[in-house]
Amino acid sequence: MPGKNVLIVYAHQEPKSMNGSLKNIAVDVLQKQGCSIIISDLYSMNFNAAATRNDITGDLCNPQHFRYGAETMEAFKKGVLCDDILKEQEKVKVADLIIFQFPLYWYSFPAIMKGWIDRVFVQGFAFDFPGCYDTGLLKDKLALLSFTTGGTKEMFSKDGMKGDIRYVLWPMQHGIMHFCGFKVLAPQITYAPEYVGDEKRKDMLLLWARRLESIWDERPIECTPPWYFQ
Repeated sequence: MPGKNVLIVYAHQEPKSMNGSLKNIAVDVLQKQGCSIIISDLYSMNFNAAATRNDITGDLCNPQHFRYGAETMEAFKKGVLCDDILKEQEKVKVADLIIFQFPLYWYSFPAIMKGWIDRVFVQGFAFDFPGCYDTGLLKDKLALLSFTTGGTKEMFSKDGMKGDIRYVLWPMQHGIMHFCGFKVLAPQITYAPEYVGDEKRKDMLLLWARRLESIWDERPIECTPPWYFQ
């Protein structure tokens, strides 16, 4: 949609991977709609995933007892967070939609993406108290998790060996995205692309492209416990 801004936070080491192809499809389809696209390619950026006191460039409130959450909240208010965090926060500020594109690692985000979330979504910027869940500070934005899995769809069913995929989504979608106020769109899950043939992989990419063509018409999910624990 013309005038819309999209941030793609992308975490994969290989440009020719399925994740790389899914990212490229999103760029192509959304640019054709007139959207402005920004990509944070975390591995190419050598993004630092470690949340440390180096994230604060000014004086600490309590140098004798370092508390990351409290210190980064104050640093955000004073404008003394380090440059790489400030740059990513600026990308988030202008985004109408953030797509997180990644392979599922150990039922969660890759460490580099989790580190991006830890360091960028600080208190005062992404949430506050009060100011979380439906009143989170990013409440005017959409979030969408697009990820690949190693297991099949059947494995991630209620009766499958890995359990219902919605259990996996609970901490990522509800505990992070909804907590920060995002309106959460249904995830795009590409199951076990490494274990299917070329034609099936092409179908997976086509399915994503077709969805993106009408992404602005989608309604967010009801990001409440019943959606996850049916």
